[in-house]
Amino acid sequence: MRQILVDTQIALWILLEAIELPKRYVELTKQSDIRWIFHQVSLWEVQIKYDIGKLTLPSAPHTFLLDAVSASGFDRELIQDEGIFMLNKLPPIHRDPFDRLLIAHALVHGWEIATTDGQIARYPVRII
Repeated sequence: MRQILVDTQIALWILLEAIELPKRYVELTKQSDIRWIFHQVSLWEVQIKYDIGKLTLPSAPHTFLLDAVSASGFDRELIQDEGIFMLNKLPPIHRDPFDRLLIAHALVHGWEIATTDGQIARYPVRII
């Protein structure tokens, strides 16, 4: 079974059924042999962006995200020590701490990443 970690933008596009979601991800979401992973890092990022007014959601993250993620079938993963310690092994290509944590966790677990962020593709992770 493929395991795909969604970056925060892709997760929001899937959860909001946004037209911006690339067609390749729309098609993949229809497959039953994929474990889609929503990471606690994304929850943290969404809450911060919502709080500072950079993100609009149908309702507050503590209700919208928890309900939407549960209904979507995403598996949730938590921040783990191994992912944090992997950060010191990553080259300083990407400056976004949330993306760096997602990359680190993907490397630790061997997950693919669903993203449109070209900076992430510069790391030794599998991008779909």
